[in-house]
Amino acid sequence: MKSTSLNRQLKNNTGLGQAVRNSLTMAYRGLLKIRRTPEQLFDVTLQPIIFTLMFTYIFGGAISGNVKNYLPVIIPGILVQTVITTSIVTGVQLREDMDKGVFDRFKSLPIARIAPLAGALLADTIRYTIATVLTFTMGYIMGYRPDGGLGYVVIAAILVIVCSWSISWIFAFFGVIARTASSVQGISMLALFPLTFLSNAFVPVNTMPDWLQWFVKMNPLSHLITAVRDLVNNTIIGSDFVISLIGAAVIVAIFAPITVRAYMRRT
Repeated sequence: MKSTSLNRQLKNNTGLGQAVRNSLTMAYRGLLKIRRTPEQLFDVTLQPIIFTLMFTYIFGGAISGNVKNYLPVIIPGILVQTVITTSIVTGVQLREDMDKGVFDRFKSLPIARIAPLAGALLADTIRYTIATVLTFTMGYIMGYRPDGGLGYVVIAAILVIVCSWSISWIFAFFGVIARTASSVQGISMLALFPLTFLSNAFVPVNTMPDWLQWFVKMNPLSHLITAVRDLVNNTIIGSDFVISLIGAAVIVAIFAPITVRAYMRRT
């Protein structure tokens, strides 16, 4: 009896270890795809540059009096908007791979069935990291000097990457259940566009109508943006930081199981 239980436990551990190794291999495959088709990085390289320049010089004088005073406001907002928007690519590419039959070929290989999905999600964290570094770099070039220093900038970057990774589970779910890659992108943008622009990313909340202020203050992205601003500008780890982490954990707890279940049925 004890021998049977031990054998079962060893088998489970071996299966888990194989799943982890296979997932890392699939993540490496995702990185190779980026290296061979670097145009996949256009969104995470060009968007931070274009959006930072455009929003700063259009709104900076009107909102904060000058560009220098606006940078501590806009850089965290652009950072969250850019990285969160980048997470849409997870679902789009997942749907494209499934449509091309890539996942059907993976089924014939002696690998864990969950590995292609987990690997894709891991590989996309590199995209979030690139977008984060470029956004802060653009801000620095334009004269932004975070009062929190490098340490709090790193904490803020990790927070944004973790939250973006959690949100990518939502778009991965769309990628599994949707019929086409274009529909994944359309649905994702329809959901994300109001959240990013109806937030405190670009303008102060107190300048908005009362009914809109209520929505903006409840918007989870507003909490994330405020947490980033508190970290890099004021060296504060406050309630918005905790709310953002709890929100990320809740999203993963809800969408990871249903995404995996839907993925297993489709593959």
